[in-house]
Amino acid sequence: MERYDQLYRLYDEFDTETLRAHQAFVDLFPPLDSRVALTYWEDASDELADLRAEIRDAFPGTGETYAAVAAHATRDQAFTGLDLATKYGRPVNALVLDVDETLRSAGTTDNEIPRETLHLLTEFHEAGVPIVVCTGQTLENVKGFLSQGLGNAVVNSGDVSVVYESGTGVFTPGHGPQTKRLLYEDLDEEVRSVFERLRQRVLTDAPERVARGCHLQGNEFNVTLKPNFETGSEAAGEVIDDALVYLLDLLAVAVADYLDVSDDAIDAAANADGDGDDSGDGDGDDGGRAVVGAAAGAWTRAFYAARDPEIRAVLDERGGAPDGVDVPEAVSAFLDRVDVAYYEADAAEVVSRELNKPVGVEAAFEVLGIDDPFALVLGDSKSDLRVMEWIDGENAGIAAAPEHASTVVLDHVRSTDDLVFPAGDAGDVLRTVYALNRLVSVE
Repeated sequence: MERYDQLYRLYDEFDTETLRAHQAFVDLFPPLDSRVALTYWEDASDELADLRAEIRDAFPGTGETYAAVAAHATRDQAFTGLDLATKYGRPVNALVLDVDETLRSAGTTDNEIPRETLHLLTEFHEAGVPIVVCTGQTLENVKGFLSQGLGNAVVNSGDVSVVYESGTGVFTPGHGPQTKRLLYEDLDEEVRSVFERLRQRVLTDAPERVARGCHLQGNEFNVTLKPNFETGSEAAGEVIDDALVYLLDLLAVAVADYLDVSDDAIDAAANADGDGDDSGDGDGDDGGRAVVGAAAGAWTRAFYAARDPEIRAVLDERGGAPDGVDVPEAVSAFLDRVDVAYYEADAAEVVSRELNKPVGVEAAFEVLGIDDPFALVLGDSKSDLRVMEWIDGENAGIAAAPEHASTVVLDHVRSTDDLVFPAGDAGDVLRTVYALNRLVSVE
């Protein structure tokens, strides 16, 4: 209990709140070209040094550690960090970070990563902890905000890797021929051919309200439709629901074409769809999800509705979740290799199950030389959950999520270490892990 006793003493006997305030001021507001600002900064630096020295003197041998913890973590964060240190007995040696609605939030941080979070990431980097950014975004988008937020020196240090498009590629600057790994090139011709067909037809075949209301994200491999409206808005929700149904139908057509499914099987699917033809229009108003030859969409609608309750809910609302559909064996086998993802009022996409965030993170660890990972995984969506479950199954880390994350993500996080943080405040859990990494070495 000695570490707990010392931590109680630290937060009971010392002005840790003032210490943290001075540390934040010094870290986030460096000297400016102003005599007044410089004076304030120097005064804060001097007071910070005095407060840290007072703690160092009070804890012989461990004072520097306790001073650093008190300067960064609140009482609750420090004790949670110590609980984790006691439970796992090892420090976090890699950060695996989702971006949208995790590091940044459209609702609370104006879709920018807070300066405090960026500074904490640079502190982990300086401590030798590699950073793996794991996102569904395109590589160019990620490179832009990383260089702006962390700086080129950090991004190009050789200790930062980007798993982009949910695992289709890995970009790790400073690693020669391993700098960019196109994981989708390892897929077989069957999968690549269907995705190529999807990409060629996704906008040209789209019904007008999807074509006008969505754009194709500039992915290298995945097929992702994003709204031409503010993410999370009612208009975005409507058009993404339409886009989801359209993608399900279009995927069925591409698979049927490639696998050369018989006309009889397609006719049977049309009958199951309940309209007796192959128009697939079934929305009762302007045919917004009509797809040429989309009778086979009954297969994909039934297949993915059975796997994802959110997809079923969208289809039920539009009268398009058929039951009792006989999916041809060849089609079912292929769909087992493909995932259709739905993000309410944000995106609808088709991805390969063989390319996902865990596959990308594992490849990033390999390039970074992390042989025995114990990672902190931050995320909010079902694709992030796969990384969390993989890490948990390998006893290779801990997971954290914002309070607005998907229900299944929150269920997993709360059932493990309950590291749930406020929306837009990833710094909360980063400070907890900062304390963990410092305290785990204290005897």
